[in-house]
Amino acid sequence: MIETENTHHNTFHEFFVWWLGKLNANLEHLVSAAQTYQENDNTEDDSSLRHLIDQAVSHYEEYYKTKSDGAKLDVISMFSPTWLTSLEDSLLWIAGWRPTTAIHVLYSKSGIQLEARLADLVPVFNTGDLGDLSLNQLNQIDELQKKTIREERIITEKMAKLQESAADTPMVDLSNMVSEVMRNENTNHDEGREDNESKVEFLLKSKKNELEELLHMADSLRMETLNSVVEILTPIQAVYFLIAAAELHLRLHDWGMKRDAT
Repeated sequence: MIETENTHHNTFHEFFVWWLGKLNANLEHLVSAAQTYQENDNTEDDSSLRHLIDQAVSHYEEYYKTKSDGAKLDVISMFSPTWLTSLEDSLLWIAGWRPTTAIHVLYSKSGIQLEARLADLVPVFNTGDLGDLSLNQLNQIDELQKKTIREERIITEKMAKLQESAADTPMVDLSNMVSEVMRNENTNHDEGREDNESKVEFLLKSKKNELEELLHMADSLRMETLNSVVEILTPIQAVYFLIAAAELHLRLHDWGMKRDAT
């Protein structure tokens, strides 16, 4: 079992490196599309933008699908991912980004683009970017944020209960039994150890199953939130949002790599 988990661990690490490279390639395509849109006076064909958006979103879906498959083999590694830097690890919530992070990225990029326009004294007219969010869009985003926060709290509470169960009666009782076997010199260590290891494996298996369920819930909410944000936006706005999300993801990884190397 350990060999299987280690093999998967290395395989997912390799997948993650490939995934980041593909994310960077998607970013370049999105940036190019945004530049072309501006150069063509905001008249770029939406169909080409939608193709890039679908491609970018599918890339995130592939990540969570592969992650879910990996968790079936070794869910523990997903909660202590060595493929991430210590900086990224410090920002994790249930083995990944908080779903509401997507909404914060949207708000931040919207403010940045609006401020840039005001700073350049650009007349008030639609440019198509995130600085042009309509009142209807803002209301939808606000509702999405409230909904996502509620669901985050539910998952957080479930995680808290699981963490507390590390000291529940079965765990404390079993830890005492194992300790007694180790202390008792007259006990047949081989028999006692084998029996207790079986009990430990049985008990921890239920914890792993709960972890896998929570991971699935968290990743589903992350993907659901990303899709919902994209659906609220116009194609060009979705492009700007995905650019901001990819840039943040990639740069945090870069900064973390540099920090870990020092």
